[in-house]
Amino acid sequence: MESGKQLSGTLALSVFTAVLGSLQYGYSLGVINAPQKVIEKNYGLSLGVWSERSAVLSENSTEEEEFLDAGNHPTVIMYWSLSVAIFSIGGMLSSFLVGFIGDMKGRVKGMLMVNVLAIAAGLLMGLCRMWKPHFMVIAGRAVMGFYCGLTSGLVPMYIGEIAPKAYRGALGTIHQLAIVVGILISQVLGLDFVLGNDDMWPLLLGLSGAPAVLQSLLLPLCPESPRYLYILQGQEQEARKSLHRLKGAYDPSADLEEMRREKDEADREARVSILSLIRSSVYRQQLIVALMMHLSQQLSGINAIFYYSTSIFAKAGVGQPVYATIGVGVINTVFTLVSVALVDRAGRRTLTLVGLGGMCCCAVAMTVGLNFQSEYSWMSYVSMAAIFLFVSFFEIGPGPIPWFIVAELFSQGPRPAAIALAGCCNWTSNFIIGMTFPYIQDLLGVYVFVLFAVLLLCFTVFTYLRVPETKGKTFEEIAAVFQKRRKKSPKDATELQQLKTSTDA
Repeated sequence: MESGKQLSGTLALSVFTAVLGSLQYGYSLGVINAPQKVIEKNYGLSLGVWSERSAVLSENSTEEEEFLDAGNHPTVIMYWSLSVAIFSIGGMLSSFLVGFIGDMKGRVKGMLMVNVLAIAAGLLMGLCRMWKPHFMVIAGRAVMGFYCGLTSGLVPMYIGEIAPKAYRGALGTIHQLAIVVGILISQVLGLDFVLGNDDMWPLLLGLSGAPAVLQSLLLPLCPESPRYLYILQGQEQEARKSLHRLKGAYDPSADLEEMRREKDEADREARVSILSLIRSSVYRQQLIVALMMHLSQQLSGINAIFYYSTSIFAKAGVGQPVYATIGVGVINTVFTLVSVALVDRAGRRTLTLVGLGGMCCCAVAMTVGLNFQSEYSWMSYVSMAAIFLFVSFFEIGPGPIPWFIVAELFSQGPRPAAIALAGCCNWTSNFIIGMTFPYIQDLLGVYVFVLFAVLLLCFTVFTYLRVPETKGKTFEEIAAVFQKRRKKSPKDATELQQLKTSTDA
């Protein structure tokens, strides 16, 4: 069998086990959406700012102090927005630790170790009625976010290192596929007749930690990354055993020789720290492209759809908004599968351009539909179709590609720092959208997606002008593209030497 093209049962098990962390990330991302009204009511009761009796009295009076809906109370709105957005704060803080944990404990042991956080977060949310639900849920979401910030880096790192060359793009996209499947599962379980009701909503949130239990049982069966064993640990025999487990009976000499060359390059090129990378002009263009790719993913408005899709559909006049939200999850999953099939054929740049351009058009159509639905009832269907297409275009390119293109833009030395910065950028923008969208929506009303349309247009133009195609190219070829775009300075050699000797954090 030709080296680099082997698929085995152990490889399938390893990828499946790893993406359980991605599934958990997706579940945590989507689980907060469907039971929003139920959670807000329990927050209002716990805070003492709302009761069912006062709501009934308010319905029959003209006094404005009482609130018919707990979700309209400013205090409840604040705690609800924090419950959504605190998830991203945890991820933002932990994203810097991905490289440290992955290198210190290894990819498999690193994933196993951080599962403690996921289980603890699930218990906090599942048992939230034992104390004040709003505090328990917010604490659980913060810990879960911290876990997801780690797993969103460790999972693609592990899969990218164990995947055969011929399938590296497709297997890398499975991380995003597992995320959207997790979102879909959370939407189905969040239906009011399943777990999204007044009695079962703590269990719905608590199940966020369930995949970590299964993953903890399966991870000891998975081989460690052979690249980690050889390049970072210098354990050639252990790397050989890992290759045999992942690919079956074959001659691993070619793979080991490739790792040897990569190890030699890594030994020559010292790690670049985060602060040094930010200051450096040598890698500035690559860094700007990497950060803009992640910003385009988060500031596109997709998380506004994920977090608040039920309320958006209700405003669009859809009679059963929860089922429409589940429809979004199905479309999400289907088009991620399309991306898995296309990413190694059409190319990263092409799919990103198609996705961002399509999302921009859909955001305009969504605005038109929401604006005219009071005059034309059929406009609600325009809004719903625009949301479905918006999600489809997102999953074709802007959703999965930023997760793995950063590694293609940087060599071994600056790569860990670049991944950490890109991850922090992703989670920070995620937090900003989660925390501010309700207020932006309240301020702009039906024109809220005009803001996202403008941002998407800017990202589309940037991608067209600045993002190179990386499909099938070596690092040297990608670096040459950036070298052509800027004038080479005599200071570059000196700066590279300073980067190699820098030890700041």
